[in-house]
Amino acid sequence: MSANIDKTLAALADPCRRRAVELLGRQPHRAGELADMLGLSAPAMGRHLRLMKQSGLVEESHPEFDARVRVYTLREGAMAELKRWLADTEAVWVTQLAAFKAHVEKKPQ
Repeated sequence: MSANIDKTLAALADPCRRRAVELLGRQPHRAGELADMLGLSAPAMGRHLRLMKQSGLVEESHPEFDARVRVYTLREGAMAELKRWLADTEAVWVTQLAAFKAHVEKKPQ
């Protein structure tokens, strides 16, 4: 498993960060909006967003009119490597379980 997948899974391990990903999947949000929606303090939300940014899940931008405001969006393709790994892992399990089922259902001769 690659370091990128490890970072992604570590970022998604926290329920607040998973909820933030769900919210950002609908539309971009300011950090303060996310904090309000998740019932978190601004510093706590900042820590979550910093970790999500370091893991490559989110990107931040600043509106032209106010550089103090940070708007967060999901980074396109951020979970592509994780999706591939999950698909590969699922394929292995499907093959293994199908072989096990065939073995169990095999009638003795």
